[in-house]
Amino acid sequence: MSDLPLHRHYLHYSELPLSQRVLYTAALLVLGTGYLFALLNVYFTYAGKAGGNPLLLTTEDLIVAYSGSGKGSRLESALRGPMAGMLPADERGVVMAWAAEGSKRPEYDKSVAPILEKRCMTCHDGSNPHLPNLGGFDNLKKVTEKDTGAAIATLVRVSHIHLFGITFIFFLVGLMFSHAYVRPVWLKCSVVALPFAAIMVDVASWYMIKVFHPFVYLEILAGGILAACFAFMFLVSLYQMWFSSTPTVVQDRDRIVL
Repeated sequence: MSDLPLHRHYLHYSELPLSQRVLYTAALLVLGTGYLFALLNVYFTYAGKAGGNPLLLTTEDLIVAYSGSGKGSRLESALRGPMAGMLPADERGVVMAWAAEGSKRPEYDKSVAPILEKRCMTCHDGSNPHLPNLGGFDNLKKVTEKDTGAAIATLVRVSHIHLFGITFIFFLVGLMFSHAYVRPVWLKCSVVALPFAAIMVDVASWYMIKVFHPFVYLEILAGGILAACFAFMFLVSLYQMWFSSTPTVVQDRDRIVL
């Protein structure tokens, strides 16, 4: 498949109108920026979640995110991990001690509620579906139960967002990349198709990690494939659109017998 003749419907970037190349370029630049922010979001969401170095993202952080720490409540895991810097040490100790001692209502009203109102309710007021609602005793009580990681309902909600969103992104990037001249053809087809398989594996791994922790490595592999394919299509598309010369086979297409 490395020397296949050009398909009769194939158009190289050099054969596209300038306006279409500008459109592709603008879309790629915005999508590329969005992808970088997505990677940063993964880092800031999970780094330190297992209670280790909050500046380092580890496999243990991902395992705890999906299957829980098994050592305490979700509230305690958050206060020891990514939320450790959001409260002063003395106030953090008050909240953790309250959770460890049975999460009683009188102590909540007296000591815990004022701290949460002052430090936490700006983000945890229930307006963001991706953050636990800490408003009121009943809501806080839910996160003082044993940490079992992300709930299945949460994973289902996030799964459909990822499946629709990532599919749409890679469809657009793949469509723009289809104008690139890449040989062998199997490599080009693989780069276009692999992200769709990878996102399925990635999302499936979220559920499997809850049952068998080593699936975290499969999730990391799927994420790496997504990033590598995106980077390859992004760079090749921009390079061939604006910096490389038109391939000889494209220039001579009139002499190619299809």
